[in-house]
Amino acid sequence: MYKLYTRPGSGGFVVEAALALANAPFEQIDVPKSDRPGPAFLDISPLNQVPVLTLPDGRSMTESAAICILIAERHPEACLAPAVGAPARADFLRWMAFMSSVLYPAVLRFYYAHRYTADAEGTKAVKQAAIAEMDRGFAVLDAALKGRDWLVGDQMSLADIYLVMLIAWHPDIDTARTAWPNIERLWAKLREHPLMKTLNTSHEMWPG
Repeated sequence: MYKLYTRPGSGGFVVEAALALANAPFEQIDVPKSDRPGPAFLDISPLNQVPVLTLPDGRSMTESAAICILIAERHPEACLAPAVGAPARADFLRWMAFMSSVLYPAVLRFYYAHRYTADAEGTKAVKQAAIAEMDRGFAVLDAALKGRDWLVGDQMSLADIYLVMLIAWHPDIDTARTAWPNIERLWAKLREHPLMKTLNTSHEMWPG
């Protein structure tokens, strides 16, 4: 059985969704925020971050995008991603890497600006730059969704859930929903998805 170390409102949202969609049994362990976690948790998450997924063989992994890709590969019957060798597989890998390397770090820089500057007066500038980077990345994804129902392939994948999680963290959500209508169209569909509704009750990613 998998073990998922997570907390409400974190990147564990998409991993929890992946495990549920795969019908994979897992034990959920809520990890409270702490600047001084125990050594056991640091052993599996050296940066003191969630989510962490412990695999049935006892190995643990971090990085939500990588965890999602692995779950999709281990549970191909759930169709959580285009199959290896399918034409849409390249787009799936591209956008998962793009979101985890461009958008997710920008979100972290906004909400944890003090970690990204040694200047006590510099957090405002860090936040401004983070928003600009978010806006640039979301504009790219909005363009990629033009004329498409889903970000990759012809059905919902974990890339869509990952994108919705990220857009929900935008600090000016009303402006975001207007600025990127294709992302909003995708998000509107997922807001009505039964599993997303259930997860949102505990994660409170967007207003119910």
